Amino acid sequence: MTEITPSIDSGNDADSTDIQEPRLWRDALWTASVIKNEDDDGWAVAMTRQGESEPALVGPWTMGRDKKNPKPLDAPAFHTLVKTASEVLRRHEQQLHAQLNKQLSVGAGSERIRVALQIVPDEDNPYALLTAQDEFGTQLGEARVAPTFKLSAASAEAWIESGYSPKPR
Repeated sequence: MTEITPSIDSGNDADSTDIQEPRLWRDALWTASVIKNEDDDGWAVAMTRQGESEPALVGPWTMGRDKKNPKPLDAPAFHTLVKTASEVLRRHEQQLHAQLNKQLSVGAGSERIRVALQIVPDEDNPYALLTAQDEFGTQLGEARVAPTFKLSAASAEAWIESGYSPKPR
């Protein structure tokens, strides 16, 4: 796909970052670019958040009445695209959070203990923190483990039984 090069309108009415052209819309947070889909005769729209190098969303775009050129962008379409792209980013953040943070509760005697694993994806030295809290939020133990540590009911119970060993298995 080929990206359309933005041209900035120098009008005094709008903020200098705002652009509202048939194939390019920009506000303070998002840029929508209608681009040619080189795989076929159609068009696509790319939604890129300001400051990001890659689009958060790329999807098909409607052909205009002449069945050759793309339908021009307008305010309702731009706002729908912003909402959709924001939702894509939110879901991605939720998925990443779920991958990096796991927790479970296990019974230890008459109380429940919440054991959590938080992976810290450091580029040079990734690691994970294993923590245990009682039902009132009091921290019972903490250990630094490999980011590949598998948190399960069995591993959590073994760690609790070891007295929260600094080297859980």
